Parts: sequence; C-alpha cells; structure tokens
Amino acid sequence: MQALAYAKLNLTLDILGKREDGYHNLQMVMQSISLSDTLTITPGSGRMDTNLSYLPSDERNLAQLAAAAFRRATGQDCQVDISIDKHIPVCAGMAGGSSDAAAVLRALNQLTGAGLTPEQLAKIGAAVGSDVPYCVLGGTALAEGRGEVLQALPPLPACHVVVCKPPFPISTPQLFARVDVKKIVRRPDTRGLIAALERGDLADAARRMYNVFEDVLEPRRRSEIDAIKSVLIDCGALGASMTGSGPTVFGLFDNAQAARQAQQRLSEQYREVFLAETV
Repeated sequence: MQALAYAKLNLTLDILGKREDGYHNLQMVMQSISLSDTLTITPGSGRMDTNLSYLPSDERNLAQLAAAAFRRATGQDCQVDISIDKHIPVCAGMAGGSSDAAAVLRALNQLTGAGLTPEQLAKIGAAVGSDVPYCVLGGTALAEGRGEVLQALPPLPACHVVVCKPPFPISTPQLFARVDVKKIVRRPDTRGLIAALERGDLADAARRMYNVFEDVLEPRRRSEIDAIKSVLIDCGALGASMTGSGPTVFGLFDNAQAARQAQQRLSEQYREVFLAETV
C-alpha cells in the first residue's frame, strides 16, 4: 500500500504558559498542504528504509514507533516493511516525521481491517508524538494543550502556498527555553483568524497569521526569516509566517502566477523552495 504524508503549517502559534509536567500549553491553527512524503507499506519483517541516508531506520524514527504503537493498541502482530520517499524538509517545523507516523497508522488500520476511527488512531498517535494526532486528522484545525487537543475548523479557502526552508537548524528546546510567557508582546489573532475561516475570507485569515517563536530567534536568524517573508509579501503573498519552531517560512497566495514568481525569486538563493496548495 502507498500512503501520502502531508506537511503541516502553523497559521498561528501561541504559547499560553508552562505546565506542571514541563511542557508548554500551546494554541495553534494548523493547516495541511500538498507537499508530502510517499510511504510504501508491505507485509514483512519490520525493515525500514528512506531515500535520505542520514535518517534513522530504527525505533528513533517516528514511523517505526507508530507501527509498534498500533500493534500494542490493537493486539495485532502486523509486521510490515516501510519505505519512505521524503520530500518534506527535515527538521523544518512542518511535522514531516509526525506525518509519516500518521500515514503508517492509517495504512495499518486499513491493511489489518482493524476498523479504528480517525479519533481512535489519533489517540494512539498521541503516544508517539504531539503533532501525530493532528497529522492523522489533517485539514484545518485548532490544536491546544501540547498539540494533541484538536478541534476541526472551517477549511482555509483553497490557495497557493510557497514554502522556503533556509539552510540552518533551529533547536526547539532552545527556543522554548528563551520564551518568557509574561514578556510576549506580540501574539497571533487566533480568534480573529478563526472568525475569518468561518467567513471564508482568505485575505483576512492570512493577515492574522503569526508565530511567537519569531520573537525569540537569534538576531541573525530573525533577520533572515524576515527577509524571506519580505520577498513573499513583495511578490503578492496575502500573509507570511514561520511555521512550527522553524526555520521554514511560508506565504499564502490567491494568484498562481504570483506564487510561481515568489518561488523563482527565492530559488535563486535557497535550495529548498516548494510550491504547494492547501489540502
């Protein structure tokens, strides 16, 4: 069986406070886009491979963890071989690994005839990673808690998406360590964005996007993120933001030609630039 694992964007990302368990309470509006990995899943011995040699193929890979979690939850001895053709950038804030795990859960549910609902699969996925429940369900959703408390939202109106990943890593733990919730000045207008979704107003939703992690980036990283956003806006993006803990930046376009122009301009400087659509 082949399964697609769609990339995720954060239209908003807000940090509300720190929890007693050491995690943070988040509030995020999430969106699936057509940029995806392709997984091939066949009955086998538990082997795994990817087209990227540096990715782990053992229990460090979320796809393998998802298969094990499915077996534990269902009691089924469904050993499978998993082959992943990666297209979603790695360590990019786009939930590539979580989406692969979600695709494995959906595929195993179908292959075994387990008949679990998407909500039941999402619950299994929560034990694998915070973003996995959202990736199981996909679409447009409000995510709260650590990201596992989900509420479906009216879909973001269909649009073109330009995605650009600059060539530097960002440490998620370090970003969280630099966040002082009491000192956050600029926050996304999450309620306003949800209201725009309810009206089907793409432009208004795009204007209200923001990610609070942008304010705690190192100055030179923040400068590059801002420069990518400026190119997107200059080319006609209705809004632009960083997704997740970065460093990937995206812009939403209602015009295909403008989106292609932005992709071409950014491709002159960056290797990982993608044109996608909302899912």
